[in-house]
Amino acid sequence: MGFKAGFVAVIGKPNVGKSSLVNALVGEKVSITSPKAQTTRNRIFGIKNTDDYQIVFVDTPGVQHTKTKLGEYMNKATDGATADVDAIVIVLDALRVGQEDYAIIERFEKVKCPIFLVVNKIETTNFEKMYPILAKLNEYKFIKKFLTTSAVRKLNIDELEDDLVECLPESETFYPTDQYTDKSLRFMCQEIIREKALLFLQEEIPHGLAIDINIFTEEENLITIDANIVTENERHKSIIIGSKGAILKQIGTSARKDIEELTGLKVMLELFVKVKKHWKDDISALTDFGLSKKDL
Repeated sequence: MGFKAGFVAVIGKPNVGKSSLVNALVGEKVSITSPKAQTTRNRIFGIKNTDDYQIVFVDTPGVQHTKTKLGEYMNKATDGATADVDAIVIVLDALRVGQEDYAIIERFEKVKCPIFLVVNKIETTNFEKMYPILAKLNEYKFIKKFLTTSAVRKLNIDELEDDLVECLPESETFYPTDQYTDKSLRFMCQEIIREKALLFLQEEIPHGLAIDINIFTEEENLITIDANIVTENERHKSIIIGSKGAILKQIGTSARKDIEELTGLKVMLELFVKVKKHWKDDISALTDFGLSKKDL
């Protein structure tokens, strides 16, 4: 058997653990994670390389029902990811499988590539609660296989990977074997800052924030970043900054640490907070924040 390579789309509702699953499969932090929905906004490739195969995982935004330009963009990214792939993984949250999940599954009944159902976050429940859900999923005869996983505990990740490798065609690699994502370092740094903002703000701020990098320079031993955390109103701005700048400092310190771990370089990071009303419907702003203009 020769070398195999191909693409696998990972889809599902927001906040079911798609990004955590891709990170676990790739073995690197490709996508940011957060307890909040809509954490992933772009289509991101995570690349798993071995001596025998290369799997390009397409981590997608959750299926959206919002009517903003941002919501439309995220749905286009999800729909586009499922075209011309070698397998599709539909991820479900073990604690909240419902009609919306079943509707997503049924959208793919006629596709030609293998479909896998992954019930993730099983560490949060037990078999007794899961049994009715598993029985229902077993009724979908077009599904190649369904598995239960815990991305955070790496449970059944190897089994899923082995199943996906079987679906790949013989092929040369699509990306260099030392590359684990298709995104630029600037994009990865932008996403790390957004992840830390979501982490430290938790419930205080809805998902109406973005990161706009003004300055990004790479020198031999130093990366310099000047960025805005963009929000939609003045009240949120004061919350992001925090008392005497405490929250903004926490975000910056944590983001700088992760970027230094990612790059192995010293990082000078300066953050500001900017108010931009209705940015989710502003195409110019969305492209500044890293979204593809041709998909808006």
